[in-house]
Amino acid sequence: MDKNTRKVRNQDINPCIEESDGSQKCMDVNNYDKSMCTVYFLRYKNCRKYWHNIMIERRHGGVKPDMPTAEERQQILTSIGGKPY
Repeated sequence: MDKNTRKVRNQDINPCIEESDGSQKCMDVNNYDKSMCTVYFLRYKNCRKYWHNIMIERRHGGVKPDMPTAEERQQILTSIGGKPY
């Protein structure tokens, strides 16, 4: 696996792997008809937006690393009762 692929698939760096995989699987199943996968695309977009806002808040608060680790993200999601997206 090349460096960029490892980075994209790293759960500590990319919080939306599950949503990305879901949209890719939908595209594969529906013969790359984007209109059939709108829900998956929106879920991915909302996931990215949510974690981007968390990252900005942490950056402004001086918390390192900017993006919470996979374990920290799981704790955040558990404390709010699941995925908000």
